[in-house]
Amino acid sequence: MTGMGDVDRPKLKAPVWLIAIAILMPTSFSAMATTATNVAMPHISGYFAATTDEAKWIVTSYMVANACMMMLSGWLENMLGRKRFINICITIFTLGALICSIAPTLNVMVIGRLIQGVGGGPMTPISQTVLLSVFPPEKKGLAMSLFGLAVMVCAILGPSFGGFLVDNFNWHYIYSINIPIGILSIFLINKTINDVAPDKSHKIDYIGMSALILWLLSMQIVLDKGQQYNWFDCGWICWLSGFSLVMLTFLIVWELESKDSFMKLRLFKDKNFLVGTIISTAVSMVVFTTMYLAPQFLQNVLGYTALLSGFTLAPRVISCVLMLFAIPYLMRLYDSRLLVAIGFFFLGLSTFLYTNVNLAVSFFYVAIPNVLLGVGVILTFIPISALALGTLPKEQLTNGASLHNFLKTVGVAVVVSMSSTIVARHSQMHQNFLVDNLSNFNMVFQQKMNSLTHTFMSTASYTYAHNKANAYFYKQMVAQSTLFAYVDAFATVALLAFILIPLPFFMKNTIDEK
Repeated sequence: MTGMGDVDRPKLKAPVWLIAIAILMPTSFSAMATTATNVAMPHISGYFAATTDEAKWIVTSYMVANACMMMLSGWLENMLGRKRFINICITIFTLGALICSIAPTLNVMVIGRLIQGVGGGPMTPISQTVLLSVFPPEKKGLAMSLFGLAVMVCAILGPSFGGFLVDNFNWHYIYSINIPIGILSIFLINKTINDVAPDKSHKIDYIGMSALILWLLSMQIVLDKGQQYNWFDCGWICWLSGFSLVMLTFLIVWELESKDSFMKLRLFKDKNFLVGTIISTAVSMVVFTTMYLAPQFLQNVLGYTALLSGFTLAPRVISCVLMLFAIPYLMRLYDSRLLVAIGFFFLGLSTFLYTNVNLAVSFFYVAIPNVLLGVGVILTFIPISALALGTLPKEQLTNGASLHNFLKTVGVAVVVSMSSTIVARHSQMHQNFLVDNLSNFNMVFQQKMNSLTHTFMSTASYTYAHNKANAYFYKQMVAQSTLFAYVDAFATVALLAFILIPLPFFMKNTIDEK
């Protein structure tokens, strides 16, 4: 017997599984390139002789462009048609990957990442839209599980894959490998996906688009340069912050009042969509903070290689894959809101375990929290995507997915900058505290200093040995202060996850796959 969902769906050009592979391939590889970049950041910084603040633009430029294009994806799909729009996005992303792989300077690298963001931004909402349109209504949970399998697993595999490429080849291969994937994706898209005719009746919201771009650019400059210029002690940071706030306020008012708005803010009248978007943004911030900070912590503080740091993060892949097979059954048996709340508990617990690390921590202790993180990611990400988007009208799915993922990306861009600020500021704070212990009045320090000096005197003069011992203790102090700064950042993220545990119960459970 044919269900009502089958009547509404158009005839497909290919089996639904092949369509899913075609649309998720470019989406998943763009996610993998993003997380692989995190583990390669120390090497990329060294290659371009860039500071940490300068190299951070490689990540944030991608995020800003990604966020802007997410919001334009619904309007661009209407203007260009679905298949043509997807092909253009993949082509632009592949071009950006080519530029990154041959970039001779940091500025060219940032431009390449910016282009990648332009092409990769619309792929997440458009892939969700395609999956929800080709799968029957009773398989919404399964469709989102496939989306999670492609995006989350590839994103989590990114550090291991990137570490392997960096240690055995060089970081350029992280981007050049996307070129043949992009070409193959275009071929599969043309063979499998039905086109949706362009609808050019909608007017272009030039004012809203301009306000969005100005807001994001000014906000990101403030976040990226604030630490370097001591935040609001700098005049132009204050002015730019005020300008960013004005642009945000104007954008919200304009999009609510305009008849031709491209940001469908009125979709937030749907309570599930509003709360679901808040939860998804929080999940993205928690997960990406760990994925951004952990490789730097492992390489810069513990001295791991890029490959070893990637392997340390790899166990989350196992738990993710197992949970992706289990989550459709769990969503049938239990309230999806309860699953999301339990997921937040696992996210908080996994991040909290990082607060107990020290300079002698074992490989296995660092790896164990990642197993719990993988469980938490799937328990939150999959049900909340279905809950948030499942109550929207079908004709608003692309707009809703765009707005949903736009705010997630903005949240990630903010948390990258803020987590870097926490590490920088708290490192200095802890260093100021620890330096008081390196005093001649501290008997423990004096004993250790004398012992180490005598050890070094076996091969050098007293003056050289004394200076070398001083340098050793100073290096240890810097390492400890940096360690404590990372611990503070992880503790902040864990607290956020625990606070959000009750939030899912403000939603209605609309998923019923029994």
